[in-house]
Amino acid sequence: MAQSPTRPYWALHKELAGTRRRGCSRSYRHCFRGLREVLRLSDHGDAIAPADNLPLVDVQYEGTLAETGEVFDTTREDNTVFSFEIGMGTVIKAWDIALRTMKVGEVAKITCKPDYAYGSAGSPPDIPPDATLIFEVELVACRPRKGASLGSVSDEKARLLELKKQREMAAAIKEEEKKKREEAKAAAAARVQAKLESKKQQGKGKGKAK
Repeated sequence: MAQSPTRPYWALHKELAGTRRRGCSRSYRHCFRGLREVLRLSDHGDAIAPADNLPLVDVQYEGTLAETGEVFDTTREDNTVFSFEIGMGTVIKAWDIALRTMKVGEVAKITCKPDYAYGSAGSPPDIPPDATLIFEVELVACRPRKGASLGSVSDEKARLLELKKQREMAAAIKEEEKKKREEAKAAAAARVQAKLESKKQQGKGKGKAK
């Protein structure tokens, strides 16, 4: 697996550096226009977004190489969340910019050109030089910095544990629903097969009667 988009390779572009924002600024939206495609809107119209007082974000993501479609990094396999602070240069540029324009509950496809990802160096062995990356990212939560409103580290661990449990429950429900659909499909196929067999037997009976 390649390193997740946390390597401190990049700061924001100089034209954006030093800009303090609340929520999503027009300059950031303009800079990233056309590179972020919304796949699912937030279910809540009043959903919160990253801001100066909510700089910590939790995300789930899957990263693929644009050229081959190969998955090089994901949190889906172990159903975990990845947390970082926006605007600190601890993630690739594309993430620092795009996440500012998202709201909690939203899922977006982020296309990261090399200059906004790992550049000409790449991230061997999984990410080649000058690679365009595509991330499908869900913004799970926005939070204040530790100590701002969360009582303690134990509170934060408990919160993340509860979030993990909720996602595991959701995954289990989806799996159960899938199993039921498969069982229903198999049962329907069995009924059709039984009818066909019954017709065959009836046909044989008529033939013998003659």
